[in-house]
Amino acid sequence: MFTYAVPVEMQHSPVVGQRVVVPFGRRKYYTGIIACVHEEMQSSFTIKEIHSLPDEKPVVTPQQLKLWEWISYYYLCPLGDVCNAALPTLMKPQDLTNRYQPKEELCYQLNKEIDDSIADKLLSKAKKQAALLATIRLILSTSEREMISRQELSLLPEYNPIILKGLTEKGILTVYTRQRSRLADDMAPLRKPYPLSDAQQKAMVELTELLTEKETVLLHGVTSGGKTEIYIHLIDKVLKEGKQILYLLPEIALTTQLTQRLKDVFGNKLGIYHSGIGDNERTEIWQKMLSKKPYEVIVGVRSSLFLPFHELGLVIVDEEHETSYKQQDPSPRYHARSTAIMLSHITGAKTILGSATPSVESYYNSSTGKYGLVTLKERFYGIMMPRIELVNTRELRKRRKMKSILSPMLIDEMSTALEKGEQVILFRNRRGFAPLLECKECAWTPKCSHCDVTLTLHNQPKRMVCHYCSRSYSVPTECSACGAEKLEPYGLGTEQLEEEVQRLFPGRSVARMDADTTRGKNAYEKIIQGFQKKKIDILVGTQMLSKGLDFDAVKVVGILSADSLINHPDFRSHERGFQLMIQAAGRSGRKNDQGIVLIQCADSQHSIYRHVIKHDYTGFFNEELTERKQFGYPPFSRLIRITVKHSRESLVEFAAAHLVSLLKRELKERVLGPSRPLVARVKQLHMREILLKLETGYSPRRVRNLLTEVEQSIHKIKEYKYVTFSYDVDPM
Repeated sequence: MFTYAVPVEMQHSPVVGQRVVVPFGRRKYYTGIIACVHEEMQSSFTIKEIHSLPDEKPVVTPQQLKLWEWISYYYLCPLGDVCNAALPTLMKPQDLTNRYQPKEELCYQLNKEIDDSIADKLLSKAKKQAALLATIRLILSTSEREMISRQELSLLPEYNPIILKGLTEKGILTVYTRQRSRLADDMAPLRKPYPLSDAQQKAMVELTELLTEKETVLLHGVTSGGKTEIYIHLIDKVLKEGKQILYLLPEIALTTQLTQRLKDVFGNKLGIYHSGIGDNERTEIWQKMLSKKPYEVIVGVRSSLFLPFHELGLVIVDEEHETSYKQQDPSPRYHARSTAIMLSHITGAKTILGSATPSVESYYNSSTGKYGLVTLKERFYGIMMPRIELVNTRELRKRRKMKSILSPMLIDEMSTALEKGEQVILFRNRRGFAPLLECKECAWTPKCSHCDVTLTLHNQPKRMVCHYCSRSYSVPTECSACGAEKLEPYGLGTEQLEEEVQRLFPGRSVARMDADTTRGKNAYEKIIQGFQKKKIDILVGTQMLSKGLDFDAVKVVGILSADSLINHPDFRSHERGFQLMIQAAGRSGRKNDQGIVLIQCADSQHSIYRHVIKHDYTGFFNEELTERKQFGYPPFSRLIRITVKHSRESLVEFAAAHLVSLLKRELKERVLGPSRPLVARVKQLHMREILLKLETGYSPRRVRNLLTEVEQSIHKIKEYKYVTFSYDVDPM
């Protein structure tokens, strides 16, 4: 924050949230956002004056600024980082130029100075021009407007650019340019909300009643329970109260499928906001939300939390357990679920958290009464829960019955389903062809030169890729350690799974959905629509396949290498594994007979599988909570992970040790580390991690002040001046 004086000629102009151009240093000028206007004199330093105001109105509301300040405070990051994350790229106050470019289109109008009879005489020998003119007159008269766009004209059978040019050269049509919105705001609603089933209606009534008492309510509903239609009824109710709604989703893939359902009901009241849309369009949505006619419903991913709402009444956080809601890098490392609850608190709105597999923290908060809880136990239309079976791949390999990466049972179930015209989803949470390439003589594996991590083999194109810095390398033909030429892929990725499925089921349409196949514009939509229209028989993919997608004809779901989901050295690994398996299983058995889910694993005796087979969330939660309490993990503590980085490993070691010694003076046994992370070097920066495990009641202000003080004292030491510290509050 910096203080500036308001010049006399601007005394009544600047307001909170407005952008201003200010002098900074001796020769530089920057654009900033006004956070506060006050009349307190600062006598300790000279105050410079504002230079100019680039906008007539604020670009940020006071409520948004309050949210920014909370994110900065709670997640231990600079306010500037929050501003950078919040604003669309073309609105960021980084320089003086407004880079937003309005969309323009050519339009044509009948020249009023030339009446129809004169025009007809001019075109007496130009029959094609006369035909186009007749069509234009008809369109303008029937639609009661004065102009027609070039785009509309191009769709007419009489259109030809040369013919159109002839009409303008003769002065019969006049051409001009007008601004055009990039937003599709012309769709009227096509239907009303569908009637709810008895179970849905019961949940709806309970939600409505609880929202009068609680700020936040958890809707725990089984997969295919019809939560979306309940949300639609709630949105309709809140709209009738004159309030706005924010509907949060964890992935762009989900917005693709859900948007059309919501558009059918709410039409042009609905806006979509996520990173898949262009910078200019994001800017237009922001400006529309500031206007007198904003969108009443916004559907989007976590960035849509930052939009300016006038009258926010309800925030829905669908699939609230998803790790995608947590921003990892860069700062601010905020969690959209927690931020949504705070946004609701600031604006006076209500929050609904929805999931078939709620996060342990959310379910714990509902069990202690902090949140309300509504349970939806029945699937919509009485569809049966899928039958889940374990396939012990270790036993099958011992008996030499695993001839493929797919078990015989899975292959048989797939064949039966495909013969009946049903579809299959195969889930493997690892992209690429194989996680590593290994020398069979000495076990050497290729590693990234910039990161301390093995390279993943990709076949499309044939490259070795680092999944941390995205560098790619050619595939080695011999071992760099011993010179042997026996390099073989080790492990299973989605590319390899796709190839194997194509080999086993020739003639069947197979598609892959992972981070590699969904990079292009509309790539999500093409895959999802292809699967919905049954143009794809078998869909192979990573965790994005488990996130609430609805497909009517899926009979079989196969989950491969399930042990890898629960064996990470992380206290949340069992929770994530359980959630991924239940969510992936939930894609099976839609509007049909009972689906089947086959989980291929090597350790079928693990207790987590017992809960998965029974669809027993409560049993899993109780078991998990007992362990969390025993070892003091959330929700019984608050974690802050501190990462120390520098290009020299020795400096990182010493700086991290120094930091720990300073922190332990006050926090004592609450400080764990420093430790070497699993991947200890990324993009040529070495890292060490320190974990603060704090009681839930420990003062955040006290911790923030301590960390600020300690970091400043370390940076005063000359050799540690360029060591960087980053903070991850509530790490995932």
